[in-house]
Amino acid sequence: MNAHPTGGAAASNLQSGARLALLGLVVNVAFAFIKITAGVFGNAYALIADGIESALDAAGSIVIWGGLRYAARPPDATHPYGHGKAEPLAAVVVALGVLAAATALAIESVREIFLPHHGPAPFTLFVLVMAVVVKEALFRAVSRVGRIVKSTAVATDAWHHRADAIISMAAAIGISIALIGGEKWQRADDYAALFACVVIATTGVRLLRPALQEILDTAPRGGIAESIQRAARSVPGVIDLDKCFVRKMGVSYYVDLHVQVNGSISVREGHDLAHRVKDIIRGADSRIADVLVHIEPAG
Repeated sequence: MNAHPTGGAAASNLQSGARLALLGLVVNVAFAFIKITAGVFGNAYALIADGIESALDAAGSIVIWGGLRYAARPPDATHPYGHGKAEPLAAVVVALGVLAAATALAIESVREIFLPHHGPAPFTLFVLVMAVVVKEALFRAVSRVGRIVKSTAVATDAWHHRADAIISMAAAIGISIALIGGEKWQRADDYAALFACVVIATTGVRLLRPALQEILDTAPRGGIAESIQRAARSVPGVIDLDKCFVRKMGVSYYVDLHVQVNGSISVREGHDLAHRVKDIIRGADSRIADVLVHIEPAG
């Protein structure tokens, strides 16, 4: 038995995530320009690396925004389960981009360590402090929405902001050491840039794992399967459950359930019982878009 998912709540959640991704895009574009410009004129490679990372974040925000917008499309003839897989796919693309950026920036950071250059200018610290405050605030706001809507892509975007804040903080520490220590410590900002690359790579791995798990239909963590089984067992006429499979599609969940009933009931009674099971499961959790119920005789 198939229920017909409305998809209204899921679409609304995805659209909220898309709006946050768009806000992140605007912030990242602005900071990329400010950081790279300040880094060039202020002789701070750590700030330039941070600006490049912000530019990559901007590209990532575009991918996340596009993925969420596409995932919010309702089911159609060619995609009867909806377009939710676009959401973790966007997260995979962004995570791979983050890992590639970390590698490229690390190579350039090592090269800069062995090249002579001037110490960073003091004004670059102001840019970094401003970036840390704004990015941490964005991380908290986007992360809160990501937890509410259970979106892998929104969570990916949130951790982008946290990584950017950490990188800016590391760059600020490196530049501060270079300014205080004088000529002997001028390369401190290059080492800060190298540390930033490690943070970026760690973030990329952290983002890639859950996105791949969702694409591969890994069973979702948490108590959603247990709550589904409790709801199904509460329906009068259900003797036991044989199988309960749950998979995540975007911000929605799809359930395959085998319900054991009295083998002597009629087909009509089994049909009505299946509908009651579906209704109570979907009523218990708005994230459940569809439930497939298979009726089989107990014992």
